[in-house]
Amino acid sequence: MNRFLTMRRLSILFLSLFAVLVSGVLAYQRFYVAPAEKCEQTGRWWYAEGRECVQPIYLPDITGRPAGVSRAEASDAQNRELLVIEERLAAERAARAAATARDRADYERKTGG
Repeated sequence: MNRFLTMRRLSILFLSLFAVLVSGVLAYQRFYVAPAEKCEQTGRWWYAEGRECVQPIYLPDITGRPAGVSRAEASDAQNRELLVIEERLAAERAARAAATARDRADYERKTGG
């Protein structure tokens, strides 16, 4: 009686299955886990969805506010600047209106109108 699954064939089958599984685990480690660990060791961020290593952007470079200043503090400082600009523009408008009124009064005085 000649059996298909002899002890030798079973051992070769299990050994080859074990080799395939071990090589799969090693490939997973090499191509999936290792790049993320290497990226994080260099101080960059691992973007898992895109599987890429990206450089973090320093937030003050984007926002333009100094480091250590909170969003509320920066907003308050900018609002104070805007108030100063609005006051200056109001003063310029008032000076322009006064100059216009003065010129108009001089013109009426000269023309007798």
